[in-house]
Amino acid sequence: MKVYYHTAEAAGKIKNAVVTTGSFDGVHVGHKLIIDRLNEIADDIGGESVLITFYPHPRKVLYPDQQSLKMINSQEEKIELLRKAGLKNLIIIPFSLEFSKTTSRDFVVNMLVGHLEARVIVVGHNHHFGYARKGDYTYLHRLSRDVGFGVEEIPLQMIENETVSSTKIRKALQEGYIQRANAYLDHQYIIKGKLYDGPVYSGISSQPMTGIEITADEKLIPPPGIYATNLFLEGEWLKTMTYISYVGNGQPRVESMFIYDDVRVTNKSGTLYFYKRVMEGDPAGNGSMDQNMMSQAREMVEDLIY
Repeated sequence: MKVYYHTAEAAGKIKNAVVTTGSFDGVHVGHKLIIDRLNEIADDIGGESVLITFYPHPRKVLYPDQQSLKMINSQEEKIELLRKAGLKNLIIIPFSLEFSKTTSRDFVVNMLVGHLEARVIVVGHNHHFGYARKGDYTYLHRLSRDVGFGVEEIPLQMIENETVSSTKIRKALQEGYIQRANAYLDHQYIIKGKLYDGPVYSGISSQPMTGIEITADEKLIPPPGIYATNLFLEGEWLKTMTYISYVGNGQPRVESMFIYDDVRVTNKSGTLYFYKRVMEGDPAGNGSMDQNMMSQAREMVEDLIY
């Protein structure tokens, strides 16, 4: 997957572009349906799939007083997930107040068609874009006859008769319902980052817990508790038990214990994959877990097959 940071940067570099736009936070099952359709159309016309997304998230720019919005993925995580989903080209446009005033027509005519020479534009159901959110499928359909491009709308994706959305996934994660979130995502929720040696719980393990740095302020972290996880480190899958707590300044602390392996992680980077919450809350209330409860949680994790 190639990554660009403006449509102008990608001009002339993408053949027969089949384009969609959106945040794609979580890269969930609905997003993957759109990417699959982009690639199908691109294959038919000898072209390439393109996603145009924005950073930071438009709501954070347009409503600076409402900073409670957390994202399922950091920018680094989203790029990795989009690559795995089979996207060929990603364009990340810096979102600003000035850019927010771009009209729907200017966005399509100048950027999608002008810079990318888009052959087909694909949008999700009820997707809006451009200044005052005036652009949608109906608008694109009318404009396509004048400008000369194809347009297609993708219906909402359903999981067990529920529509899938990033908002629902965020709610599930914030409530600790990891398996529900994973079903919506069609992959496991992840935290990617640099690892460090944490505290040692001598009654449970002789090696330090493995902490993972949370460098993206916007990253959504599940609530306090103990989780069954896997750590993907240097090409290996390592079964882990992860403890999430929130320290005095309200910052999350994410620390994992290896179940079967003895590994040193200092100055390495890894990705935590979350399977299930096995124990709720932070009983000590100060970022440290009672050893009896930690032992019980470890036994629960050992018994899980995942």
